Amino acid sequence: MADVLTAEQRRKNMQHIKSKDTTIEVLLRKALWKKGYRYRKNYKALPGTPDIAITKYKIAIFCDGEFFHGKDWEVLKPRLEKSNNSEFWIKKISRNRERDIEINQKLFFMGWTVIRFWGNDIKKHIDECLKVIEETIFEIECEDGL
Repeated sequence: MADVLTAEQRRKNMQHIKSKDTTIEVLLRKALWKKGYRYRKNYKALPGTPDIAITKYKIAIFCDGEFFHGKDWEVLKPRLEKSNNSEFWIKKISRNRERDIEINQKLFFMGWTVIRFWGNDIKKHIDECLKVIEETIFEIECEDGL
């Protein structure tokens, strides 16, 4: 049986979850910098404060954690329904997913391209993530004649 955390243990765990400069963000930023791409980090001028904003090309990049952003939601949700505090987590993650969609739409209407990566994809397939970003830049350059 899984260990059950006390309220105090859970509170301490949650306090240590970072919202900025996470491992996945730093990995992707370093890889972009090494390739010569310049960006803003945690760009507050845009809805959703993208983790990385390549302002030259109007590309907003989000590095999403699998749990908090509900990857494979149709699998995760039933598992959460059987867990402790299921109502809280289902409500929280559902709202995060809705907010992600709302932010994507707002940025799209502002003329920005949104790219979202899952944390494990960044950790395990950073080259593929970079390829997606570079292909997006290439498409924008072709459209704009840059």
